[in-house]
Amino acid sequence: MQEAEGKVIGRLQALCSRREYCSGDVYAKALRALDGDAAAAGRVLDALRKDRFVDDLRYASSFAREKSRLTGWGPLKIRHALTAKGIAAEVQDEALRQLDPEETSRRMQQVLAAKSRLLARDPARKEKLLRFAQSRGYLYGQVSPLLEELLGDGGAREREEDYI
Repeated sequence: MQEAEGKVIGRLQALCSRREYCSGDVYAKALRALDGDAAAAGRVLDALRKDRFVDDLRYASSFAREKSRLTGWGPLKIRHALTAKGIAAEVQDEALRQLDPEETSRRMQQVLAAKSRLLARDPARKEKLLRFAQSRGYLYGQVSPLLEELLGDGGAREREEDYI
């Protein structure tokens, strides 16, 4: 079985050198390649970790940066996605600590401003923006002051006048 493990290690090293994978993904790939031999898949994963081809913190940090910057996800949604990938809570905490809070706040503002423009004439705009922000993984306490600033007091009065 050592020869089969060696081949799988080589293939997975090639995959892992091109992009980041978490332990769970690599273990699943090894398990499939080794016809369900869990012990052999575990040894393959250990070998890849030892040689630093697989590092969950590196994966989680990269994942968090990408989702925060490119897709505008908030910390809660990132945490849920990492949990689904089988990443340990302490690794998630460290990856989320590496995110720049100012960058995250700026991205949240951009996402909300874009959505606000789409909902410009909607009488339930504030509530929809709040739900949208929460679905993106932002906390109410983070979003509420931003919405007040974005919509302002005049925004509520203008909407009332438009629909009366």
